[in-house]
Amino acid sequence: MGFLDNLMGNASEVDLSKLEEELEDILVEGETVARGYNVYRDLFLFTDKRLLLVDKQGVTGKKVEYHSVPYRSIVHFSVETAGTFDMDSELTIWLSGNQEPIRKQFKKGNSIADVHKALATYTL
Repeated sequence: MGFLDNLMGNASEVDLSKLEEELEDILVEGETVARGYNVYRDLFLFTDKRLLLVDKQGVTGKKVEYHSVPYRSIVHFSVETAGTFDMDSELTIWLSGNQEPIRKQFKKGNSIADVHKALATYTL
């Protein structure tokens, strides 16, 4: 069901042991990934130090953008759930010093709630 959830834009929890090798050049010494969620090819990773957004780009997904957000920089976040006619949910994160927030879309379903709860856990 995880693969189907990804295609539908639902967040599915990631097996963290599979990410260790992929992230060894990104994580600082002693940093550990506590939770991870996969949406399409993108990842929301919650470490003990920061939120790491991984955006795989292109057809092959070999080009990757890593967006590192220290938890102390998150000043506000919101979740807009899907409705009857609006089928997408949206997560918006405002960072100190940035006028434009980070926006991520999720397809209809309750999957955004897990990411929202994790974000609240690490920032509040």
